[in-house]
Amino acid sequence: MSEMRILTVRQPWAWAIVHGSKDVENRVRNIAGDYRGSVAIHVAKAIAKIDYRSYLSVERSGYNTKADQHLGEIIGVVDIVGVHEGGQTGCAPDVDDPTRLMWCSEWAEPIAQHLVLANPRPLAEPIPYRGALGLRRLDDETTARILAQMEVPHAV
Repeated sequence: MSEMRILTVRQPWAWAIVHGSKDVENRVRNIAGDYRGSVAIHVAKAIAKIDYRSYLSVERSGYNTKADQHLGEIIGVVDIVGVHEGGQTGCAPDVDDPTRLMWCSEWAEPIAQHLVLANPRPLAEPIPYRGALGLRRLDDETTARILAQMEVPHAV
């Protein structure tokens, strides 16, 4: 069976990764190591404390606080395609204008490890799952349930 990892993320960031174009997950350290590949996005049971402006930007992208919570469930899969520090090439101040920041993504925080994400695939039916810290291996049974949903074409 294909190896898959799982990452627990608080709302509204989990939703933004799977549905709202959030292409960077910020962490204090590189939790991915050299792993590149599929990661199930699990929604934490706690909601993130975010500033009002950030919340509005997520809400404008379609997040609905009542309908999109899915606390304690796997809501989709995304691929980790890279990891870098906030100050590395391609994610640093503009050399021509040091007052202007040229971050790799609008979601990137300047002092963080950036897990670069691509190819989000939402699940039609969220899967209840118990979360934990870090990027961990996902058991074969849950991986099979996720892959089965991804193989079935979804009605548009």
